Amino acid sequence: MALDQPHHQQQKTPNPVHFHDYHPTPSDLRAEVLAGLALPRKRLSPKLFYDAEGSRLFDAICELPEYYPTRTEIGILRRHGAEMAKHLGRDALLVELGSGSSLKIRVLLEALRPAVYMPVDISREHLLRSAESLAAAFPGLQVHAACADYSVPFELPVDDHEHARAAFFPGSSIGNFEPPEAERLLRRVGVILGPGGRLLIGVDLIKDRRVLEAAYNDVQGVTAAFNKNLLARINRELDGGFDLDAFRHEAFFNMDERRIEMHLLCIREQQVPVAGLTFGFEEGETIHTECSYKYGIDDFHALARRAGYEPEQVWTDAGPLFSVHCLVYRG
Repeated sequence: MALDQPHHQQQKTPNPVHFHDYHPTPSDLRAEVLAGLALPRKRLSPKLFYDAEGSRLFDAICELPEYYPTRTEIGILRRHGAEMAKHLGRDALLVELGSGSSLKIRVLLEALRPAVYMPVDISREHLLRSAESLAAAFPGLQVHAACADYSVPFELPVDDHEHARAAFFPGSSIGNFEPPEAERLLRRVGVILGPGGRLLIGVDLIKDRRVLEAAYNDVQGVTAAFNKNLLARINRELDGGFDLDAFRHEAFFNMDERRIEMHLLCIREQQVPVAGLTFGFEEGETIHTECSYKYGIDDFHALARRAGYEPEQVWTDAGPLFSVHCLVYRG
């Protein structure tokens, strides 16, 4: 059961933000980092990117000229928001998985006008800032912010059966999961929504390799800083000893797997202490930090059906670079 903790500054906002803390860190962080670094091929989950600094850097990535997904998805939401609202239904309980770009959810909230808005995010500070800003912008909207890891099972902190349930999963974050994991996640979301509940989800499409790779290798180096911040976070929170200059950001499109891969490449042999343990790195060894799968529309629809959904509508830009799907959970 989540603990309802009204934020101490809620009196300064027009509507109180009800804060529900599932305490996803730091205990999970230590276990996940130690397990990932102990693998024969070292790997860390992309959800570990999103401490306060990581969230700030990702917001900066979304503004980069090379990074097309955010502005393309926002354009789709602006053009088709009214139609999306008809599919999702007004006066709903809207769950947002990953409280990312506030501009996206503002566009959707304007069109949908739900009764209850429930952002779910692993980064406490980022979640609270976003939730309080939206509560101020939308008077009368009930806001329940849940600090939780949506990649593992959890229950909604509000037992609300009065309003129809809908969910918004933007940014093609579903691409960060291996396809079997993505299927399991979609099914868990469906259980939360219940039969007839609708999911609005952003999905990045397969496209020219040069466009894909440029989006993850910006000339300003913001994505590199975002990737390396994962090591800086380990240093800050787990008494790590990573030398950030001894690792290089790498991102490339793996054509066979249909995914962008992000790595941190070790440029010299070294021993790194983390949380009282020591991990050896060979020159040229990498830490695999993120996958971002790209889909064809038919391929994504097949995945959604395996997870218990029926695709209802899809919207794309002219490119097409990106897609937004409305799925109905059938169970």
